Amino acid sequence: MNAESTWTESTATCPVAHLRASVPSCRRNLFTHQCPPRRSLYHSLPALAIALLATSLPAAFAQGPDRVTGRMFATRSEVIARNGMAATSHPLATQIALEVLKQGGNAIDAAIAANAALGLMEPTGCGIGGDLFAIVWHAESQKLYGLNASGRSPHELTLEHFEQHKLNAIPYTGPLSISVPGCVDGWFELHRRFGRLPMKDVLAPATRYAREGFPLTDLIAYYWAIGCERLKDGPNFLSTYAPDGRPPKRGEIFRNPGLARTYEILAEKGRDAFYKGELADVIDSFSRRAGCFLRRRDLEEHSSTWVDPVSSRYRGYDVWELPPNTQGIAALQMLNILEAFDLRTMGHNSAPYLHHSIEAKKLAFEDRARFYADPAAADVPVTELIAKRYAAERRRLLNPARASRRLDAGNPRLDSGDTIYLTVADKDRNMVSLIQSNYGGFGSGLCPDGLGFCLQNRGTLFTLKRGHANVYAPHKRPFHTIIPAFVTHEGKPWLSFGVMGGGMQPQGHVQVLCNLIDFGMSLQEAGDAARWYHEGSSEPTGETMADGGVVALESGVPAEAQRELAKMGHRLKPMIGVFGGYQAIRYDAINDVYVGASESRKDGQAAGY
Repeated sequence: MNAESTWTESTATCPVAHLRASVPSCRRNLFTHQCPPRRSLYHSLPALAIALLATSLPAAFAQGPDRVTGRMFATRSEVIARNGMAATSHPLATQIALEVLKQGGNAIDAAIAANAALGLMEPTGCGIGGDLFAIVWHAESQKLYGLNASGRSPHELTLEHFEQHKLNAIPYTGPLSISVPGCVDGWFELHRRFGRLPMKDVLAPATRYAREGFPLTDLIAYYWAIGCERLKDGPNFLSTYAPDGRPPKRGEIFRNPGLARTYEILAEKGRDAFYKGELADVIDSFSRRAGCFLRRRDLEEHSSTWVDPVSSRYRGYDVWELPPNTQGIAALQMLNILEAFDLRTMGHNSAPYLHHSIEAKKLAFEDRARFYADPAAADVPVTELIAKRYAAERRRLLNPARASRRLDAGNPRLDSGDTIYLTVADKDRNMVSLIQSNYGGFGSGLCPDGLGFCLQNRGTLFTLKRGHANVYAPHKRPFHTIIPAFVTHEGKPWLSFGVMGGGMQPQGHVQVLCNLIDFGMSLQEAGDAARWYHEGSSEPTGETMADGGVVALESGVPAEAQRELAKMGHRLKPMIGVFGGYQAIRYDAINDVYVGASESRKDGQAAGY
């Protein structure tokens, strides 16, 4: 084996990377990194000071491109490697993915192994109590495959139950928020179709870490503490995640023997142990005692669904998302609207560019609120929603000089009236774009006896409004926020990427793609550049947009652009921790290498070999 094939190229993300970097390379986001408040200057300042800094500092730090690289926004160089690449939100998970690749596993094996590790190391965002979606580029068939591994609502819980208890919305946590965990079935479906190594080898690294322990990273430790305080009354929650009577701190070793045993059972007995066997029995018994409606029948009847990814072409690049019940097509709708405008001439993060992007988001999200739902229970007009002709109709509602206050969903049938993200690529040029989530942090707060994980609270994304496409019903998939993405160019793989974070995800997808395609940024730069986030659109849970919503801007957005947006009627509001988490791998066909990037606002790492 030559030196090149054994060398590991790595960039680990520090959540206070802006403190170690030179001023020019950190100017875009100095006070809005998603880092623990105790270590971030941003969080130590009064609100008025934050607002002043957000508008005054960017101009001071906008000193032109880096003298060496010529890059405007990147916190560090991209990672470049030939034989494999992994980008995840935890450095140890990235290293596990590379370990599996070096053992002869493919990208699918490595992605499952990394996801298993993240379920242990970052339970604040994912785990086997949650759901999974994936897009796979299969090199041999030169084709994309989509997997919807999201669970359904319990059979025994009905809309009438909520109405009898006079509930207007499903509680955010607790027994009524739970839907069937789809992650485990998703792993085994991906492995059955594409895997190479035995599942026991794939799950072995995460199992070892669960038994022997791992040290907590900065950001995860911060959110871990918040979760333990918020969910401390959940059955078995503290005994699972704070066994010493307090949440583990940064750098401390955490062990999860219950999860280690669960992984061992899955490795030995397969997915049926979770949905039909001993693990299903534990979940059923626990759910009955905890007042949850989840039953063995719900687990036994669960299955993932292979779906065809859908796409729209943006300036010569085919952008692929999964269809509903996810929100992925919102990104395609936004791109279709924006395609008619010369964004490059407007300038990156200028007021005109930001205004057009925000207004495109508002238009797409009104359709999202009305139409996106489980296609098995509602007639979702996917083809029409992502059609160019429909985008042209919606684009007419975009006022180039003024922010909209109220919008309605369109009529796409014109003829008839939150989360972890990871991506892995292997030497055979297979690529995986995978996203997995409990929804709200740890999830519902309910941890089945001794199994080492928390059940998700994804059921809270149903609405209780009768007649709505996303209205609650038994054995139905809820609207989903998590979305993996993929881009092909001239029929070949070009980019596997995602931006985790609830409603930020389609907004983040669009911003990253505009950064790459319209503004010519590098892969790392496209993720590091200052972002915007619009909140307050109508939601699939029934809320309607009020007074145009609000816009959050990271501090790298120029002060002049912020002032112009305010004059156009946008309501600007400082918000912390809403700008998402990005991982990406690009295939450079000219040089036959992979290029990797990892989110500078998280604890993650991109690495290759």
